[in-house]
Amino acid sequence: MNMKLETYQYSKASGWNSEPDIALDSAQTLLLFFGSPDKPIVEQQLEILRKKFPESLMVGCSSAGEIFADAVYDESISLSVIQFEDVRLELAIEQISASNDSYAAGENLARILKNDQLSSVLILSDGLHVNGTKLIAGLTNILPAEIVITGGLAGDGGDFKETWVWSNGAMSNGQICAVGFYGDRMGVSHGSQGGWDALGPEREVTRSTDNVLYELDGQPALQLYKKYLGDRADGLPATGLLFPLAITDEDEENDIVRTILAVDENDNSITFAGDIPQGSLVRLMRANFDRLIDGAADAAVHIKTDGYKGGPLLNIAISCVGRRLVLGPRTDEEIEAVVNVLPDDTKQIGFYSYGEISPLTNGRCDLHNQTMTLTLIWENLK
Repeated sequence: MNMKLETYQYSKASGWNSEPDIALDSAQTLLLFFGSPDKPIVEQQLEILRKKFPESLMVGCSSAGEIFADAVYDESISLSVIQFEDVRLELAIEQISASNDSYAAGENLARILKNDQLSSVLILSDGLHVNGTKLIAGLTNILPAEIVITGGLAGDGGDFKETWVWSNGAMSNGQICAVGFYGDRMGVSHGSQGGWDALGPEREVTRSTDNVLYELDGQPALQLYKKYLGDRADGLPATGLLFPLAITDEDEENDIVRTILAVDENDNSITFAGDIPQGSLVRLMRANFDRLIDGAADAAVHIKTDGYKGGPLLNIAISCVGRRLVLGPRTDEEIEAVVNVLPDDTKQIGFYSYGEISPLTNGRCDLHNQTMTLTLIWENLK
């Protein structure tokens, strides 16, 4: 039989481009989707899908733009239906109420999924209440280093008000889902690249707590950030996406980039999607249109398909909402750049996120911001 794969798109204006094939429903079928943050647009369709695919595992999250094939859409659902032959699936769910719970949630998810046959893990997480750095640290503290972990943090356009994750037939805030893939026939590869230019001098983080930044070079962080944003400071936190913060990593060829989730005027602090370690060296970044698009293509170039010997391929593209805000009408170009590099006939879905999860070049998994992150999956032929 081998793996079977179909992708579908639903839009508010025209409905489904074709009816999802219920013949693919099975205990080894994954329905993976990314949808508009506008709940009324997607809830009814998701409930219909759940009833049509009662045996399948169905997970997804809200987005800041849904990727389908070689373009980005709004008010839509991008869906893949993957029926594996021998790969086994398992779902783990954690519900958290505060970002401080993120590390423990990661450990709990890992304990549920850990098994000698575990090959890889796909994470979909709430985008506003989770500290992505701590979540990944908890996962990697329990899981063996060779387990590939990828995924992303849900979005809600550029509003930063509410994100959701769907699992077990319900939509929920503060939820983290982890899909475990088991068996030696599971094929997975990944790539992640940025494409931002440095802005201003390198500065030391003189005061921070986890993902909350208070001071740079002894100066209030928010005041300094506003100085660089100028007139755009009034639009924070959304306009902060145009100027992410890069943390110098001497062990990596590319710095780790962090993006803003919230600001606090009372204590002049900035909350990021991942940790900003005190004592680290950081630098503001700004957009370079051509480098962003080239970075997306480079992410695809870095994907290795050494074990692939034929059959369907699904690429899960997760890019940052900040990239979309910068690229504007050129956003489709970075998605097209990925498709042009990947093997012919690769099917693609994805979303614009509040954070991307993927291994670094040294193999250690981490949270990324402002990157194009790709996960290519297949089932090895017998």
